[in-house]
Amino acid sequence: MTVLIELLIFDCDGVLVDSERLSHGVLQQMLAELGVTLSFDATVERFIGSSLPVCMARVSELLGGTPPEDFVERFGQRTRAAFEAGLVAVRGVEPLLDLLLTPFCVASNGNRKKVEFTLGHTGLLPRFAGRIFTADDVVHPKPAPDLFLHAARSLGETPQRRTVVEDTPTGIAAAKAAGMRAIGFAAMTPRPCLAAAGADALVDSMDELQALLAAG
Repeated sequence: MTVLIELLIFDCDGVLVDSERLSHGVLQQMLAELGVTLSFDATVERFIGSSLPVCMARVSELLGGTPPEDFVERFGQRTRAAFEAGLVAVRGVEPLLDLLLTPFCVASNGNRKKVEFTLGHTGLLPRFAGRIFTADDVVHPKPAPDLFLHAARSLGETPQRRTVVEDTPTGIAAAKAAGMRAIGFAAMTPRPCLAAAGADALVDSMDELQALLAAG
């Protein structure tokens, strides 16, 4: 069955690439090294879906002061090493992309360098050539609607009847603020959290997403 849609906007981390488990594991370890003990689930809950500036503000809150000057640099290095060792595409995403006609794109709160690396490492980058939008492109990233609106305008689309696939409450809130349909991908974030953020539908896998899109 061919999936027919007008515009599908994917988040990147946790939706296209299975990076959230790796990056949050690194962050949990680095916080522990600074004396802040959080469970993995608590780390995910506190940081998932946030842009780098927001993450660093939350790190500062936990530390009760400014983190080490090289914290961001070391986090980037250690995360990249973890990605190089074990990053893969989310299961089922490639068959789904094979079924999509056009258009689709990615809109991520990550920076462009990171997004291009993760998509490239997992072999997905060619599929999104010229259709990558990141926090670098807007003043206000998610949960503001700006990134999704920018993606739609750049592709000559209006927000109405556009669909976003997101795995965080932050992304769901941004999609709804942009006037777009929001599908919550509940691979790591509990369904109730995504529903409370305003998700119009919830799926646990790419197979479920394919069925939902095919149903219209």
